[in-house]
Amino acid sequence: MIKIERSEVFPSAHEDAKAAELCPVSPQTLSDAYRLAYTDYDFMMRDELRPVRLQLELMKPELILNSHKIQGTVVIFGSARIPEPAEALRQFKAAEEGVRKNPENASYIRELEKARKALERSRYYEEARKLARLVSEANKASSVFNLVVVTGGGPGIMEAANRGASEADCISVALNIVLPHEQRPNPYITPELCFQFHYFAIRKMHFLMRAKALVVFPGGYGTLDELFETLTLIQTGKIKPFPVLIFGKAFWERIINFNVLVEEGTISEEDIKIFRYVETAEEAFEIVSKTSEIRSS
Repeated sequence: MIKIERSEVFPSAHEDAKAAELCPVSPQTLSDAYRLAYTDYDFMMRDELRPVRLQLELMKPELILNSHKIQGTVVIFGSARIPEPAEALRQFKAAEEGVRKNPENASYIRELEKARKALERSRYYEEARKLARLVSEANKASSVFNLVVVTGGGPGIMEAANRGASEADCISVALNIVLPHEQRPNPYITPELCFQFHYFAIRKMHFLMRAKALVVFPGGYGTLDELFETLTLIQTGKIKPFPVLIFGKAFWERIINFNVLVEEGTISEEDIKIFRYVETAEEAFEIVSKTSEIRSS
C-alpha cells in the first residue's frame, strides 16, 4: 500500500492563508467574519479564546525545544538587580564621590550604602556566570545532550548565566515574560531559543518540564515565587525530586527561617532536605553533575 502524506492531500495552512489574500474584493470578503480564524488577530485576542492562547503558548516553545533536541535543563534564577562586578564598582565609586562632595546630605549617604551592598552582591553575578560556563562545557563534552542553561532572560543573574553559556560557545534558553515595565532580553541568549510569554503559569511549566536542577541566587519576589513553587511541587510529589541549590546561606537565612516552619509544624524536618545551600559555582556544579548524569563521551 502506498502511504500518502497528509501534506500531499490537503493544502497547508500557509497555502490557504496565501490563497485567501487573493480573493476578489467585495463587501463580503472585506467582512471580519470572512477572515480565516487563525489569521484573524482581533478574533484571537478575544477573552473567550484564552484557552487557545494558553495552548499555543505551551506548544510553541515545546515544539522548538524538541526540534533542538533539548532533553534536560539547569534552571538558574536570581535578581535582575545584581550588576556585574565592574559596573557595581563604578557605581560605588560614583556614590563615594557624591558623599565626598555632599558629606551632610542624607540621600547621598543612602545611595552610598545601596552601592556598597550592590558591590557585595555582585560576586553572585560572577558565580552564576561561572556555574553556567561549567555546566555548558560539561554538556558540550557529554555523549548525552541533557543539560542546557535556562533563565528568565533579563539582566542581573539571568544575564550572567546566559553569558557564561555563551562564553562556553554553547546554547542557552531564555523564558521572558511581558511586563508592564519594559524587559529586554539580554544579549547573551541564543536567539532561536529566546521565548516570550504572556502567561506566568505556562512560563513556570516550561521552566520545570525539563529541569534536572534548580539553582537560586539572591533575589526578590519573582525569585521567591519560583523557589517556593518548585519546593511545593517536590514536597507534594507533583514532580520528581531534583537538586534545588540555594546560593548564599547568610542572605537566605536572613530572609526565611525554615526552621521556624518546622518548629511550628507547618512543614516537616524532611521538607528542609529538599534543598541545599551552596556558596560557589564549583560546589554547585559538583552536585548537579553527580545527580544529573553528565557522561563524558
